[in-house]
Amino acid sequence: MAASPFYVVRRLRNMEQATTTVLFDLDGTLLNVDMHQFVPDYLNGLAECIDPEMSSEPFVQRMIERTMQRLHVSDGSQTNEQFFLQVAQQDLGISAQQFHHGLEQFYQQRMGQLKPLIQPLPLARRILQRCVDQGLEIVIATNPVFPRPLVEARLQWGDLADFEFSWVTSFENSSYCKPNPHYFADILEKLQRTPQQCLMVGNDPEHDLSATQLGITTFLVDTWLIERDKGFVADYRGSHLDLFRFLGQLDSAV
Repeated sequence: MAASPFYVVRRLRNMEQATTTVLFDLDGTLLNVDMHQFVPDYLNGLAECIDPEMSSEPFVQRMIERTMQRLHVSDGSQTNEQFFLQVAQQDLGISAQQFHHGLEQFYQQRMGQLKPLIQPLPLARRILQRCVDQGLEIVIATNPVFPRPLVEARLQWGDLADFEFSWVTSFENSSYCKPNPHYFADILEKLQRTPQQCLMVGNDPEHDLSATQLGITTFLVDTWLIERDKGFVADYRGSHLDLFRFLGQLDSAV
């Protein structure tokens, strides 16, 4: 018997409504990138742009520590950008003006140095185009710990920037992070969608599958699977090719 192009981990319990919207994680899902190298390189470059005389190690360490806290704890009272500005000021003595100036310098002088760390995935274009052909709106649901220009740069480097996205999360427009369920609730509110109308696609069993807490159907892409198990179970799981085939069989609202 031929193997199924994708396999169901559990029976879907929320497909009463046709799918209108597909939320895509970015890194490791639509791009091939080692975030263990990308994040420190970004923060080291940003630190040097903020103050060339400043030791970058305390800046990088503190930003990573506070980012990890932000992933799980937020009361929604400030955007992620405001949170990081507060961290810079209160923890590191960097003013908001210094931080913003450093970001602008980083965009102009250092951001392009991160491009070699991003490897485009040709099948990602076909996956997104299949959504378009199916009449599905597409959302970039990347963890919003980076500024919008860096998100857009990664899309550009991954040859994906020409697609029309209904929403792209970044630290300017988001007050929560994955795996906080409020992150997904915020997207649904902005798009005026129900959980039953959405599919979340990602490679992180904790961050991306946390969408199940709201009743959003999930597809775990296991090509570059992040190995951790936090108790969430995918509705579907498979490779990028499996995902491409799955989307072709998905009932949409069109």
